[in-house]
Amino acid sequence: MNVKGMVIVLAVIFCATIVQGFPMFKWGRCLCIGPGVKAVKVADIEKATIIYPSNNCNKIEVIITLKAHKGQRCLNPKSKQANIIIKVGKLKERIF
Repeated sequence: MNVKGMVIVLAVIFCATIVQGFPMFKWGRCLCIGPGVKAVKVADIEKATIIYPSNNCNKIEVIITLKAHKGQRCLNPKSKQANIIIKVGKLKERIF
């Protein structure tokens, strides 16, 4: 391989390592798209997951897993039900 070929290969490898470190999206990837629902029937809730802001997503996400394999729903973090779930989650963190 000639010198020009080696320089090109090294330049491509160098650029690939730099580009790999850049985030693809300005705010990262959030699991919830859109504002989310305001409320879910309490009887249908199997599990609630709170995801706090991080490098991947700059907002709080409240994800509700429904019973009977009905899927998941994203709660609007500004809704009354989501605020209650977030407060209960913070209390559990302090206790444990």
